[in-house]
Amino acid sequence: MQKRRIVIKAITVAGIAGATGVPLTLWAAVKKIDPKDPQAVSLGYVDDTTKADEKKYPKHDKSQMCSNCQFYQTAQEENKVAPCQVLSNKGVSAQGWCSAWVKKAG
Repeated sequence: MQKRRIVIKAITVAGIAGATGVPLTLWAAVKKIDPKDPQAVSLGYVDDTTKADEKKYPKHDKSQMCSNCQFYQTAQEENKVAPCQVLSNKGVSAQGWCSAWVKKAG
């Protein structure tokens, strides 16, 4: 009986996610990427935009952060982490930054 409830719940969540257009990955807890992850390192990702390497990334500005980047998805309020399209939808900090930053339209 317990397995049946889990399956029904999973189908319901998937259906709601599909109907609302919200990617299923946003319904699950997002695990934050380790800044030492090779992909994160290659893009100069840091959890705090104020800690970006200014010498290596001279075009960086402290007003640039993941939360105002076009690749950042909607954050889960409890942990301020959201998937990033550039980092394979791994979670990034809202206050983070990487060299792929592009200002969010609007």
